[in-house]
Amino acid sequence: MDFYKYHALGNDYIVIDPQKVNINLSKKNIQLICHRNFGIGSDGILFGPIFNNKKIELRIFNPDGSEAEKSGNGLRIFSKYLIDLKYVLENVFAISTKGGEVKVEILKDKPISIKIDMGTVTYKSDEIPVNGSVRNVINEPIEIKGVFYNITCLSIGNPHCVILLDDISKDKVKDIGPIIENHSLFPNRINIQLLKVTDRHNINIEIWERGAGYTLASGSSSCAAASAAFKLGLVEKDIRVHMPGGIIEIEIDEMNHVQMIGGVSNVAAGYFSDEMRNRFT
Repeated sequence: MDFYKYHALGNDYIVIDPQKVNINLSKKNIQLICHRNFGIGSDGILFGPIFNNKKIELRIFNPDGSEAEKSGNGLRIFSKYLIDLKYVLENVFAISTKGGEVKVEILKDKPISIKIDMGTVTYKSDEIPVNGSVRNVINEPIEIKGVFYNITCLSIGNPHCVILLDDISKDKVKDIGPIIENHSLFPNRINIQLLKVTDRHNINIEIWERGAGYTLASGSSSCAAASAAFKLGLVEKDIRVHMPGGIIEIEIDEMNHVQMIGGVSNVAAGYFSDEMRNRFT
């Protein structure tokens, strides 16, 4: 097959396997493949496995053609693909991304659940990055469209901006998300999560993803929002993150190390038509 499509809580990705098909993933080709009217349609492309000294590497592309450092949902999807195609036979293995190496554990539930060790969160501005003096970016004010919000920014291999609010909505994140994504504070742009805390073990988020826009669910966004809520003392170390697409479970320790557990669904596999291939650059 030329491509395989999966979704994780409605966050859908296309896996393109360089072992099976030769395609130039130019910016225009990525945009075409991901387009929901003129292409297959997805929130991004997972390009792999790429084998390097026995390591499994993955490249992650946003639908605008830019490359992402890490994606929690993308990693769970790619892990399921590796199992489905029998690239890996063990229940525990590692995947290397632009945002670092992650450990994967396949949990033998039905339907299958996948646990990803997402690594350690940093709030340091020079590591996220956030412009200005070197500092921890926690509850820092920002003005958007004449309104002041308090932002907590962090990196878990990719950059995030979390905003705690009493009420969150799809319309709200679509209104301020693109402005914050491209704000001068963030030299590499940033992912945005609007956060509402329900209780000490449950939070709700709405997501605007860098390079993708409004998203039903996101693994790394879940990790970021849960970590920010934990840092602010609003939740315990085990958190259920509720999104329009579903729920992801997050575990955090005192060293800001984050584990993520969630499911994945296989959607389809297929071929690019000759007409589609003729449109590739």
